[in-house]
This record gives sequence, C-alpha cells and structure tokens, in this order.
Amino acid sequence: MEHAYRFSVAPMLDCTDRHFRVLMRQISRRCLLTTEMVVARALHHIRSEASGPRAAEAERRLERLLGFDGEERPLALQLGGDDPGLLAEAARLGAAWGYDEINLNLGCPSEKVQQGRFGACLMADPERVARCVAAMVAASDRPVTVKQRIGIDALDSYEHLLGFVDTLAAAGTARFAIHARKAWLDGLDPKQNRTIPPLRWDLVHRLKRDRPELVIELNGGLEDLAGCLTQLEHVDGVMVGRAAYGHPIRWAAVDREIFADGGRPEVRASDVVIGLVPHAERWCSGGGRLWAIGRHLVHLVEGVPGARPWRHRLTQAAGERGAGPEVLVEAARQLRERGL
Repeated sequence: MEHAYRFSVAPMLDCTDRHFRVLMRQISRRCLLTTEMVVARALHHIRSEASGPRAAEAERRLERLLGFDGEERPLALQLGGDDPGLLAEAARLGAAWGYDEINLNLGCPSEKVQQGRFGACLMADPERVARCVAAMVAASDRPVTVKQRIGIDALDSYEHLLGFVDTLAAAGTARFAIHARKAWLDGLDPKQNRTIPPLRWDLVHRLKRDRPELVIELNGGLEDLAGCLTQLEHVDGVMVGRAAYGHPIRWAAVDREIFADGGRPEVRASDVVIGLVPHAERWCSGGGRLWAIGRHLVHLVEGVPGARPWRHRLTQAAGERGAGPEVLVEAARQLRERGL
C-alpha cells in the first residue's frame, strides 16, 4: 500500500465497479484503485434492516455495494455524505470489509448529488466537512482522504482552496486528490464539468509548494504516462479517470515507469483477458452474468487491425445468457494469435 497513490484510478460512476477494478489490476499490481461512490445514508438504511425479516436481502445489498475480490487491493472505498455520524458508521463498515482507505467525495457536481447535500457543493462549508473528516478518522484505523475540486462557482480563489485544505488537514485528512478544475454547480452537467472549466494544474502545484508536508495528488486532464511523469515532478501522486477507463492498455508500463518495478514485464491485452478468467469463474459460479465483466473489455484493444471484429465477437458472446469464462479464454487466444 505504501505510495500506491503515486498512480491511482479515479472513482467513476458505472465504470469503476469490481469487474473493471480486477481488469485494471491485471495492468498494474501497484496502483491504488477506488470504488464507485457509495452513499453513507444508503449503507445506514441497509444495515438497519440487517436484523429484521429482510436480513438476507440486506446482506445481499451490502455485498453488491461493498464486496470486492481480494486481488483488487490496494483499494479505497469512496463515500458520499454530509452527516458526520453516518460517515463514521460507513467508515467503520469499510474498515470491517477490508478496504485500505476511506475517501470522501467532495468533487461530484451532479444535481442529484447536490440535492443529497454531498459532493462538490460541500466545498462551500469547510467546517462541516472538517467535522465529517474528524468523525471518520475517529471511527476507524484506515487513512481518510478526500477527492475535491480546486473550487466551486465564485469560490474559486487560491486563498479559498488553501483555507479549505488547511481546515481538512487539521481535521485529519491523510491525502488530497484534487481535480484541477473548478465546478460550476449551476449551468453545467457533470460531463461538461469535466471539460469546460479550464484546467489549473498551476494551482495544485502551488498548493504542494506552499504545503510541502501534505500529500497532494493531481487529477484532471492526464491522458498518458508521459504527462503523468511530468506532473510527478510537482506533486506526490497522479489520478487518472476517463483515460484509464477508455484506454486501459495505454497504462501497461505504469508499474515499471512510476513504481520502478523493473521486474514487471509490460502487459499485453491478451494477458489482461486471461488474467480475468479466475475472477470470471468465481463470478459466474455465483450466478453472475459474464456481460458484467465483458462490457469493460470493449476499450481494451484499439487502433490495430482486427480490433473492431474482435470487440464485436467478444461482446456478442459475453452477452449470451449462460456465457462463461470460456468466452474470455477464446478471446485471449485470438489476441495472442495476433501478438497482442
């Protein structure tokens, strides 16, 4: 777990589920992975049913939200919420399930998240966030980290960013993953908030210079390994989101280049697919459909002859009811024949 944050994959709704995390683990054994955001209040409601007549269903729901394969570690649980008590309860639960750290979402700008009073809108209330962080720190022995923006709406000055970070650091935040764009909470949807507000890497660099004792991780606009290595000259870690999900094999040299793991050979697409087979065996034997895994493979092979028909064959076969790990074995064989 030491310095796993040097390269991490950002939490992304409907992307970084347990299956994609196992896929990404075939590419990097060292990087930090993070769950999709789990709402603390939802966990509380499910747990309140765990001792009643719906106990079995409550356990299944908890497994869907919190379950993971051991090989996914190092792994962070990202939580959403604004209630210190509920977040403390969720942090204890995350520790009990075996997560390596607990992350608080302070960056999501969606309208639904704002209505729930969590995500980026909490950057307007640093004292409340500090109470949440302090409660989470007291509730478990796992590091408590935050993922935030550089600002929101008119609260976008460097002074506000510095004050916000200082307040959370005093409350016990172990690391700051900072998306180097502000968020417009009124007028832009989440997709637009990932592209329209300008990138301000310079503000994150300045923050690290001004607070060298803090662990600062930069997120936003990182598209390739060379860009990440450049940023690591200024910050402690880099967090990649859409570029990891949309181009996973692009990061095949992460362990060697960022974690100085010279014994780790560069991973090929066929290695990734065959590496998923044990996970698929466990998932399908428990009643899961292969499509839940196969859907994440559509971006694995790109820009080479035969990529499109390979994707078509894989998705068609993985989508069949009753499809099993043999589909992945065959897909890997096809890739190896092409030297991929």
